[in-house]
Amino acid sequence: MPNQDQQPPWGKKQGSQTPEEMVAQFIKKIQDFFSGSSKNPSGQEKPPNPLASIGKLLAIVGIVLILQGIYSAFYKINPAEVGVVLRLGQYHSTSQSGLHFKIPFIDVLHKVDVEEILKEEFGFRSREPGQKTSFERRGYDMESLMLTADKNVINVAWIVQYRISDPLNYLFQVDNVIQAVRDISESVTRRIVGNMDFDYVLSNRDLLAAEVKAELQQELTGLKAGLSIGTVQFQDINPPDQVKPAFNEVNEADQDMKRLVNEAEAIYNQQIPRARGQALQIVEEAHGYAVARINNARGASERFLSILTEYRNAPEVTKKRMYLETMQEVLPTVESIYIMDKDQQSPLPLLNLSRGGSSSALLPPATQ
Repeated sequence: MPNQDQQPPWGKKQGSQTPEEMVAQFIKKIQDFFSGSSKNPSGQEKPPNPLASIGKLLAIVGIVLILQGIYSAFYKINPAEVGVVLRLGQYHSTSQSGLHFKIPFIDVLHKVDVEEILKEEFGFRSREPGQKTSFERRGYDMESLMLTADKNVINVAWIVQYRISDPLNYLFQVDNVIQAVRDISESVTRRIVGNMDFDYVLSNRDLLAAEVKAELQQELTGLKAGLSIGTVQFQDINPPDQVKPAFNEVNEADQDMKRLVNEAEAIYNQQIPRARGQALQIVEEAHGYAVARINNARGASERFLSILTEYRNAPEVTKKRMYLETMQEVLPTVESIYIMDKDQQSPLPLLNLSRGGSSSALLPPATQ
């Protein structure tokens, strides 16, 4: 059996190195490189050379700087971003999305997200945003308490949403843009609410938000803040907690008053048009009656004048005709008819056969 401990003729057999041994060997080589020490062929260490160590260090620093310059010369702008390049501290160019080049150590790049919607909250703070967002109101009373024009205290909470429209002005015109948005928004809102009555603020939330948005945008444009206001939304407008019970009572009374007014207006809208219609009907009937009476009177007068003309032409004939026509109209309506003769002592009844003997008329005494 061969001896396992017998070494090969070319030297001692080396086993595989562990990771710890490899790291230690690498560190030892780095120390030897920076120390500048080396061994001669006899195994004795040579004295270190300071100039060689400094040269090696400068070479390493130069290589690192060159690699860093090459790496920083190229930059990428995301689709939602805009890059502002400064050359020696002055504005040079604006880069859109994509891959770009800049001079290393001379150009400075600032990336600005122009699509992100930023927001500032007043009178509350959001906690755990999501589908069921919770809000924290305690500790923010100084932001929300305001005084209205009629000397009432009101609690107003609102949100301002904005985005960056001019990256250059956003970066270099205003020192603290977020604080400027908060200060100007609070100032504008307090001024507008202070010029309105309590009831008007409660019932005109949309108009209040539109006015605040317009004035806030005007102020920020004047400062060249580089911002565009998207939305001003009032989350909550209520009286302070100390006066809420009294306010609720007043609100209930106001609702009752409005309900009674609406009921009265409903009754008014029912009765007044009906009365007006009846009045117009009576007036129209009166006009119709007047027209009928006038027409009848005119017809009677014209008939009388025509009879008068005929009477003047033939008096006896006209008189007898009028007498006969009158008797023809009157006799059918009387129940009993008596013919009086001056020579007889008692009246002679006349039987009216056309009416079944049940009706006759009283006839005045006949004259010869």
